Amino acid sequence: MKLGLVIDLDTCVGCHACAVACKEWNGQSLMAGGAPDYDGHGAAPSGVWFNRVRHYEFTAQAHGAAQVQGCGHLNLSKTINVPMSCLHCEDADCVTVCPTGASYKRAEDGIVLIDPEKCMGCNYCAWACPYGARELDTDAGVMRKCTLCVDRIYDEQLPAAERQPACVLACPAHARHFGDFDDAGSLVSLLTKAREGVALLPELDYKPVNRYLPPRAAPEVDTGQADARPANLKDRLRAIANRLIEL
Repeated sequence: MKLGLVIDLDTCVGCHACAVACKEWNGQSLMAGGAPDYDGHGAAPSGVWFNRVRHYEFTAQAHGAAQVQGCGHLNLSKTINVPMSCLHCEDADCVTVCPTGASYKRAEDGIVLIDPEKCMGCNYCAWACPYGARELDTDAGVMRKCTLCVDRIYDEQLPAAERQPACVLACPAHARHFGDFDDAGSLVSLLTKAREGVALLPELDYKPVNRYLPPRAAPEVDTGQADARPANLKDRLRAIANRLIEL
């Protein structure tokens, strides 16, 4: 079994609901150990977050049918929201560099966890992680990270539909999906195959489990229909006005 997330970058609206739900759940989680805030209402608020959302502005030139007649080319700008948390790599360097064995990868499901009893807060794992997925809890002096809500997904006291990470359940756009990548028929496997889901920084060969679905290409617009649209719209508005007059 290889548990992980699929995140649809075409659907994510950057609302941070995943980050907030993660912080709320893990703030009380015995497995995660907490996600404290520092000076939460002060001049320089900070804290530990297992899930953060990065925002990137992407600009590209549209050509061909997507051009506006007479304009030569059109600059298309789009904000890409990229939620980031632990990717539970198959070859996790954060586990390799840990001098105390506090960081480990579970054989039964592939989830990467931290044993706070062994962690000495040396930051080696944070430096080894290229995704910025680990943060130091300065109150406790140990590292914290996403656990895939391991204490929730195996809780048989919860209804089956609720045995998912808090971030997945909270996403209002349904941009996040959880499942077993070793199961070819699972939703995460099917989505990855259908949308050509990608791994982040594959050249490092850490083999991250989580996959990101790239934004879909913008639909082409047939500019040959541009002259007909205003006339059709005027006809429709005129018909509506006539109906109102008759009433």
